[in-house]
Amino acid sequence: MTLLLGTHYHLAYDQVTRNRGRSFLTGLGIAIGVASIILILSLMGSIRNLVETQVKTAGESLIVVRPSTNQSNVDSIVADLTAQNQYLTSNLNLNDVKTIKGIKGVASVAPLAATITTLTTDRLDDNNKSYTHTIDSASLVGTTKDFETVENLSLKAGTFVSDNGKSNTAAIGRDLSLKLFGTQESIGRTFTAFGVKFFITGLLHHEEDPINYNNIDFDNTVFVNADFLSSQGTSLQVQQINIRAKNTNNLASLSEEIKTKLTESKKGDKNFSVMYGDNISHPASNFFSLISGMLTVVAGISLIVGGIGIMNIMLVSVAERTREIGIRKSVGATSGNILQEFIFESLILSTLGGVGGLALGYILAFLLSIITPFNPYIDINILMVTLTTSVVIGLIFGIYPAIKAARKNPIDSLRYFR
Repeated sequence: MTLLLGTHYHLAYDQVTRNRGRSFLTGLGIAIGVASIILILSLMGSIRNLVETQVKTAGESLIVVRPSTNQSNVDSIVADLTAQNQYLTSNLNLNDVKTIKGIKGVASVAPLAATITTLTTDRLDDNNKSYTHTIDSASLVGTTKDFETVENLSLKAGTFVSDNGKSNTAAIGRDLSLKLFGTQESIGRTFTAFGVKFFITGLLHHEEDPINYNNIDFDNTVFVNADFLSSQGTSLQVQQINIRAKNTNNLASLSEEIKTKLTESKKGDKNFSVMYGDNISHPASNFFSLISGMLTVVAGISLIVGGIGIMNIMLVSVAERTREIGIRKSVGATSGNILQEFIFESLILSTLGGVGGLALGYILAFLLSIITPFNPYIDINILMVTLTTSVVIGLIFGIYPAIKAARKNPIDSLRYFR
């Protein structure tokens, strides 16, 4: 039996190599589908792994409070993406920060009140004439000095925002400094936001990874004192509260105490989540999983198209080899033998396409990593599932041509002339 299967394989392989051009184009359809899936899963896996690594790097003493809609993952993600929910879902405020700060076991706590606003500043042109430079959509975050401690921020120069609620100081990311002032040497300069003038006292170090569990690109953000911003009549919405615990051994109990205290201060409102450990990265991970799943389904369509290409070529091959099938059956070959040979041929085409798609997908992922901060993410499970899928596609779309070949009448086949 093994010898017979080996013979079928060699006959099928010879047929594939005899028509190299046609076989290459047929396998290319499968390769493109596999490469698309590999590229998508590699990119999304890299982003998800990046966020999870950042959470671990941040330390085991980190606790995060976020708004919660008490919906399923998909419903919550869709709700968060709607413009209306961007302003209505968060029930956190600066009073919650004070409540948490008074809990025993909390070392430091910092709010994140992120918004998009217009920044203006005075600059000099090439003729040393003053003009007003404006950035229409800049990221601004209201927080406290504790944010530097909680996030282990690294400053290139100066100091972070003052803890004084009456201080209009600010710290700025490198890229935003270049856009706003045309230089990284921005300490001592001023800018205006919400009609209020702020003084730059700190410049952040360049961050290698713009995506993080805070959903803030530090390089393109300016940080100001949240209490000062609130005192100026600016309506703040706190999207997140980061907490650093004194002891890593009681995170579970501390999280429960934070949840209890906040519920009491909010008069029973429980639309928030208190997370620590791996759960901190779950919202981002769920979002990326949803996106990668949707894109993978789209890429999977190209695999089906590739399978249809295999079926088409196999039907052409059956028609071309009709007389050969008649001769083989007349000398003793069974319908099962013919069926197996054509299925082997289909599997060879799909397997070669799958292997080529794996290589192409990771080459594209590597090239993409050159211009983005995301390194190629290689997972043996992704490799095996994708390769198995390509083989199954070859099997499914190769069955009909193989059955058609196996059912041919040997007498009629011998009479066939091309």
